[in-house]
Amino acid sequence: MRIHPLHAPLLVLGTALACAAPALAQTPRPPVARIVPRADTTLGDVRIDNYFWLRDDRRKDPAVIGYLEEENRYTEAMMGHTAALQEKLFQEMKGRIRETDLSVPERIGDYVYYSRTESGKQYPILARKRGSLSAPEEVLLDQNRMAEGTRYFSLGAYEVSPDARMLAFAVDTTGGERYTLMVKDLTTGHLLPDRLERVNGNVEWAADNRTLFYGMSDAANRPYRILRHTLGTPAAGDVVVGEEPDELFRIGIGRTKDRRYLTISSGSFNASEVRVLPADQPMGTFRMIRPRKAELLYDVEHHGDRFLIVTNENAPNFKLVAAPESDPGNWRDLVPASDSVLLGGIDVFRNHLVLYQRQNALRKIRVVKPDGSGGYDVDFPEPVYTIRPGANPDFDSPTLRFTYTSLVTPPAVYDFDMARRTRELKKATEVVGGYDPSQYATERSWARAADGTMIPLSIVYRKPLVRDGRRPLLLYAYGSYGSSTDPNFQSNNLSLLDRGVVYAIAHVRGGQEMGRHWYDQGKLLNKRNTFTDFIAAAEHLIGEKYTSRERLAIRGGSAGGLLMGAVVNMRPELFRAVVADVPFVDVINTMLDASIPLTTGEWLQWGNPSQPEYYGYMKSYSPYDNVERKAYPAMLVTAGLNDPRVAYWEPAKWVAKLRAHKTDSNPLLLRTNMGAGHGGASGRYDALRETAIRYAFILDQLGIRD
Repeated sequence: MRIHPLHAPLLVLGTALACAAPALAQTPRPPVARIVPRADTTLGDVRIDNYFWLRDDRRKDPAVIGYLEEENRYTEAMMGHTAALQEKLFQEMKGRIRETDLSVPERIGDYVYYSRTESGKQYPILARKRGSLSAPEEVLLDQNRMAEGTRYFSLGAYEVSPDARMLAFAVDTTGGERYTLMVKDLTTGHLLPDRLERVNGNVEWAADNRTLFYGMSDAANRPYRILRHTLGTPAAGDVVVGEEPDELFRIGIGRTKDRRYLTISSGSFNASEVRVLPADQPMGTFRMIRPRKAELLYDVEHHGDRFLIVTNENAPNFKLVAAPESDPGNWRDLVPASDSVLLGGIDVFRNHLVLYQRQNALRKIRVVKPDGSGGYDVDFPEPVYTIRPGANPDFDSPTLRFTYTSLVTPPAVYDFDMARRTRELKKATEVVGGYDPSQYATERSWARAADGTMIPLSIVYRKPLVRDGRRPLLLYAYGSYGSSTDPNFQSNNLSLLDRGVVYAIAHVRGGQEMGRHWYDQGKLLNKRNTFTDFIAAAEHLIGEKYTSRERLAIRGGSAGGLLMGAVVNMRPELFRAVVADVPFVDVINTMLDASIPLTTGEWLQWGNPSQPEYYGYMKSYSPYDNVERKAYPAMLVTAGLNDPRVAYWEPAKWVAKLRAHKTDSNPLLLRTNMGAGHGGASGRYDALRETAIRYAFILDQLGIRD
């Protein structure tokens, strides 16, 4: 959703807002949500929620929608003086991208597949050519045409059949992550009559080119079923081949790299199990690798006559084991575990195995022989960097494709010859308009946490940097689910760096940057470490004179939005400005309600508040429950009306409560995208405009207005 000029004074909606004096055109009055007390009792503890009325599961209540729209108008008015800066930022960011561009082609069978973009168009075009790039182009999906008439468009599944004649794809046009699965006949260009509604976008083909396996989610948006569909038959006759009754688990369908086996994986945060079926026997029965057991996690690949399994069995940082096809539960170590190196995953090739590892908050690639011997590490030139594995669909290929990037190095795609240990640059991302990396520097710093743990930070800035505390700084972090935040290049950030802003990432506990223990120390009854780590990182940056409190902005989204909410309650005076995107802030209410998407499975991440030890601990940091009457920093909070992961009412309730309690005059803005979900706008230009609004807010609060 774009921001449009405000041409009329704000009107207060009587049904949604408390009575207030008319606002002056020059100084708009903020919306004030009406108070409707609602008492909840948990374990004898009574909580009063004054803004529960903002929850509307159908997203159709006129009072709720009216309140959100009033908040949007207020945000638009309060940001009106930055309109020129927003447009300038948008044009800068758009001007750095190659609008008409081509991805690095990828060979699968007789075809090379790629995506391309065209100037002025929001979405990629997916295409292929037979044999070589000199052949005529065959457009598989033009997402721009498909998105016409929609406010939101997202492509989920995108799977070509083994014989390359059919394309299964899934589309979401609301942001609610409920997809419609369709099949296109690539020989005729026509859609088949098969149309499967409300699937979750998880799809795999069997080897017969006519059987599809796909996933469905329950009312709480938990993937709980895998079904089998035969082309040309009614969806009502589809057979359930896998079902997950345990509300802590999610289920998914996959296929091994060598295409020989289909896999059904069930997993929670602390346990998993996998069943396999030969891909050429789609009507058969899936066979268990090893039944689930508490604290046992594993994932399965296939190579030759054995299964390769990444597991944490007696290995907190995971290890690689092998098991014969005839006895898949009989595991033997292939690559032993390490105390200092996390094995995050593998890729399999006929003549090599690739280990994706993490050590000292950096990603690593290690190549070994199929028997686990003869290993070597791929070297990289910078002290702070990251790599991203390519799709690498060809099991027989001698080359590994990956993308290398750092905070100062634009992404570059390489093909690495695993036998010769040489690499070939396939494509370096161009920063249009000229970009000189020598004008920027990146470094690693370490902050001492409250318990003495050293927290890594990745930092980038435009040179020269004089550490006198005068530079503005944006500090970002996530820190949940074991998801690591890697230091990768973002051309949009140049609009900050070129204005003197230092950009830093705090690799706080809750991710896995330093190994599996990093995650374990940032969840459940250790969750407060995530917040105190972030505060320690901010204090370190101030103490080392990268910035000062008056020039420090922070940003996080989703579970990182929880981090933002927690730290502004704990140390509001430490930060000048905050951007909290789709923040998970109503922790107790959400974790008590099993009907809300993701809740039950996440009891293993946050704890079940029906249990006393977790209730008290979660209440101690839940941002919504800890809002107090005191001064808060300037804040911009975003939401998506159709968000199935963090419902819009969490940020809306939080802002309403903050506005009723805060004692300062700093801006508090809520901006809800009324036609999108968790990720915001889907089109690339619309997404840039949303980024421009966030950056304009940050720069304005830091005193940079051009």
